[in-house]
Amino acid sequence: MSLTTRTDDGWAATRFAVLGFGTAGYASADSLLQAGAENVRVLDDRDNEQLREKAQILETLGATVTLGPGSTAELPEGTEIVVTSPGIPPHAPLLAAAAAGGVPIWSEIELAWRLRDPANAAPWLCVTGTNGKTTTVQMLTAILRAAGHRAVAAGNVGLPLLEVVMDPEPYDVIAVELSSYQLHFTHSMSAHSAVVLNLAPDHVDWHGSLEAYAEDKGRIYQNCQVACVYNVADPATEKLVEEADVIEGCRAIGFTLGTPGLSMVGMVDDLLVDRAFVEQRATSALELASLKDITPPAPHNVANALAAAALARAFGVPATAVRDGLRGFRPDAHRIAQVAEVAGVNYVDDSKATNPHAAQASLLAYEHVVWIAGGQAKGATFDELVIAAHKRLRGVVLLGQDKAVIAEALARHAPDVPVITIEATDTGVMETVVGEATKLAQVGDTVLLAPGCASWDMFANYGARGDAFAAAVHRLGDH
Repeated sequence: MSLTTRTDDGWAATRFAVLGFGTAGYASADSLLQAGAENVRVLDDRDNEQLREKAQILETLGATVTLGPGSTAELPEGTEIVVTSPGIPPHAPLLAAAAAGGVPIWSEIELAWRLRDPANAAPWLCVTGTNGKTTTVQMLTAILRAAGHRAVAAGNVGLPLLEVVMDPEPYDVIAVELSSYQLHFTHSMSAHSAVVLNLAPDHVDWHGSLEAYAEDKGRIYQNCQVACVYNVADPATEKLVEEADVIEGCRAIGFTLGTPGLSMVGMVDDLLVDRAFVEQRATSALELASLKDITPPAPHNVANALAAAALARAFGVPATAVRDGLRGFRPDAHRIAQVAEVAGVNYVDDSKATNPHAAQASLLAYEHVVWIAGGQAKGATFDELVIAAHKRLRGVVLLGQDKAVIAEALARHAPDVPVITIEATDTGVMETVVGEATKLAQVGDTVLLAPGCASWDMFANYGARGDAFAAAVHRLGDH
């Protein structure tokens, strides 16, 4: 099936199976119907009142929706294209059957690319990486809007990308956050410019290996048109650029917290500067912003700002818009968020740090830390983190399903650091956790919730975990 644009006459006759009926699945089915598809079947093993209400809407529009256990066990006969929701692994029975039978499998990102209006197709500036994606995309959107563009954050953050490309009022440019799940089944996307922020072990259980995970991240660079942006401090990201098949003339652009070389953006003293998109880059650099324009100015957040600036500059945004966009930007909740200072101790919520790489970046932003960690490790290890951060650790409080994995890494590489293990698993445990962390802290220290793990063993999501931490901290201040 070619089906390259929404004006392609083949949509009506093609038989689609949409796997998964969450946000992405609903948007996929709805968009296919809008594009004129007449054979759309939606499948999900879940069945509840909310899904049945959504199913009724789609069935009114002409789709067939099958819900309940066993619905996704087999590929419907005659299916010509499968559109899959993110998070469903390639080894799922229906996807495995499609692959074995040569049936194309598309992510909702692939579908969105093919459904762009050929007359008003907004360029995509794409962001992926193990950590920092959402913040970078939001910074980029703020910069683009400061330059006067009608811009939007979409994909894995903000609006569903399908909703954006089907909008009757076209955007000037789209800042697209892409997960490795979404990239795995994305084949024909051609970003204006793209960045892989960093690579660290994550979702290995889904991808099967770290190599496969990296390969899926690298798909973001395929057919890139103007700039492939990479992290100078993470050679694996540059290697992905080197391996990518790009449009002729596309440039490799580095971002660095150090002094930038040619074709890089980086730091000179406390200034963010550009040596990539200026005519005299061989001999000079252009000031884009300063550290005081970035909140918070933690190193990994500055790296995010540099990556966003590189993509914006590749799109032709002036330096003043980079400064103004960053100056007005504030990160979402639970991302290195200052909760309170109580009795000279700083309390910081970085519940969004759901893997060791993110937690390590957060730990390295503070001099003396009482670290709160634990949850579902998703197969990750913590040795590298402990080796990098052990000199900063005043103490550690562990909770959750995989706390032993972290405790073992601490015993190997930081045996002198006090470790308190909390056995309780109810959501009210955070008050005990904060209390124990407070006992370990000294004046001037930071008590940091940077779990390095997913939250689902104890909390609805990382936001609920961060909220519980903040509530416990505020109760400290009431005593």
